[in-house]
Amino acid sequence: MPDTAALHTAVNRLAGRLRSLPQRRLQAGAAAQGLELARWLSHRAQRLEFPGREPYEIPDDGVFVVGDQLAVAGHDLAEALRAVPDRAPEVLPEALERLARTAREVG
Repeated sequence: MPDTAALHTAVNRLAGRLRSLPQRRLQAGAAAQGLELARWLSHRAQRLEFPGREPYEIPDDGVFVVGDQLAVAGHDLAEALRAVPDRAPEVLPEALERLARTAREVG
């Protein structure tokens, strides 16, 4: 069973940060970065859960929901990694690196 605690922590921290940013910062690019990361996390989760199906895309529902979208996508990936633990060594480090990079860029 992969240890996804670090993934949960990083996702929750960044999602909380995105939820607390002012509208101008979200519109200046932070929301777009969060959505891009949420989509990446979601695609990885879906590829683990449904390997033969093309992943669905998280919609752009506006700057105020991107924190929630990121949280859901990150937690979905953690659950998918628990279901397919042999894929964790290739997916988990990249997910953590992308979360850290996006967190630095968002501020």
